[in-house]
Amino acid sequence: MCKKGREFAMGEMVRSRKGGQLLAPAGRWRHLLSWFLMGLLSIGGVASEASAGVPEPREATLRGFHNYVSKVEARNQEGLSRGAYLWIDELPELERTRAYAKLKQGGVEMRRLGKDDGKGAGGMIHDWEGMVFIPGAKLDQVLAVLQDYNKHSVYYAPDVEKAKIESREGDHFRVYMRFRRKKIVTVVLNTEQDVMYFRDSGTREHSRSSAVRIREVANPGTKGEKEKSPEEENGFLWQMETWWHMEERDGGVYLQNEAVTLTRDIPAGLGWLIGPFVTSIPKETLEFTMNATREAVLGQAKR
Repeated sequence: MCKKGREFAMGEMVRSRKGGQLLAPAGRWRHLLSWFLMGLLSIGGVASEASAGVPEPREATLRGFHNYVSKVEARNQEGLSRGAYLWIDELPELERTRAYAKLKQGGVEMRRLGKDDGKGAGGMIHDWEGMVFIPGAKLDQVLAVLQDYNKHSVYYAPDVEKAKIESREGDHFRVYMRFRRKKIVTVVLNTEQDVMYFRDSGTREHSRSSAVRIREVANPGTKGEKEKSPEEENGFLWQMETWWHMEERDGGVYLQNEAVTLTRDIPAGLGWLIGPFVTSIPKETLEFTMNATREAVLGQAKR
């Protein structure tokens, strides 16, 4: 390495172009990396557009996703029919013991499914399942939080920015939810969810939710706010399907959620950088949802 390179690496101060401020190398690199990633995301959009024609999911992409969801639905129904309510109950004994201990200590048990089916036809399928234990809770207390959609912007802030029940017929809900996702860039999405709840016994309930409409929002919170057309969207979230299982036992409620989403594929050549960024969002969002639900139920129980 040349002398200048060594001096820079050892901590040479660098002058920022913004306001003439002096930034330490670490601060400067964070600043540059942020802009670099944003630029790459824009490039990624162009690269993917060139390969797919338009940002909208192609027919083959949607067909592949719906086929995958059909398999998940069949798996869930088969498990319910034979009494396999929680996935950790089917783990080998040592793994099952470890998982229950983690849950009782307040942890979130997570697993990724469909690793071999996650990519292809211009899109990426993300399938994650999470579980928490809510000590001292009753099944109806958990349902009261999950079905209180008008307050989901409180329970799940800042991920859920707005929420309201558009209609309800018994256990069938139609819900509007606005999501805000931030990681380097901020993405705001308007969604409509169709949700059905099913009581399986006095201590068990499950639900099935489908996002029947998803639209990216441009200029959120300003006078220029509008929903993007399908041709303008970036493909951060095309489809979303969710399954909840809840069971009251062991002095509390076990709460399980499986979320399957479809996003745009990672542009060729940028997987090493954008791949971890894209694939981490579904896992982190689900883990946040599980923790937030537990905290909301416990908070309501204290009132």
